[in-house]
Amino acid sequence: MRLLCGLFALTALAVGFAHGARAHSLDDIDAMLQSDEKYFQQIDKPMPDFTLRAADGRVVRPADLAGKVVVLHFIYTSCPDVCPLHAEKVAEVQKMVNSTPMKDRVVFISITTDPRKDTPDVLKAYGPTHGLDPVNWLFLTTAPDQPEDATRKLAEAFGHKFTLTGDGYQMHGIVTHVIDREGRWRANFHGLNFQPINLVTFVNALTNNIERPHHEQDEGWLAKLKNLL
Repeated sequence: MRLLCGLFALTALAVGFAHGARAHSLDDIDAMLQSDEKYFQQIDKPMPDFTLRAADGRVVRPADLAGKVVVLHFIYTSCPDVCPLHAEKVAEVQKMVNSTPMKDRVVFISITTDPRKDTPDVLKAYGPTHGLDPVNWLFLTTAPDQPEDATRKLAEAFGHKFTLTGDGYQMHGIVTHVIDREGRWRANFHGLNFQPINLVTFVNALTNNIERPHHEQDEGWLAKLKNLL
């Protein structure tokens, strides 16, 4: 039954996308998530700047992501517990997004906080191992001329820390960040217990650049989707 509800929700989401999600504004989505998703944090500030390197060697900057909604998180591949779970949670969101017309408008980014150990070959293997689809997923690390802690400082700019411990591991929190098509940081989803469909609904609003409130009866696609959650 839960699977059936999830499929119906995705169908409603796809229909909303196809019609420009005209029934509800981003303010409506924010209000819904503030009420129904306790792990959602609304934000509106510029994305922290960075210059990083993808596993294939190309340089990636925020300007290269313009026009895409970005779902971004920090992990390191030797993390024994929460990082694999976080990657798999993001992969679940990606699978839902990629089953809709949003696929070409969203990019998923994992950033390693342990660039010394996470070589390009390690990065390339990590995503598929945990269900991430390379079609719209990037794993970023530092460039050769950058300090080893550059991505940990970037994590701090996003509001959380990856602190090295004596045994080679890192103490850290779990946050999934969402950036809009204009490069503004719009939300955090904290931990691993948020509902993936809620993040997908938020991403859908951003892909359509829905900013102005639009009043409609509760029979709209978002109301139907909300009733399933």
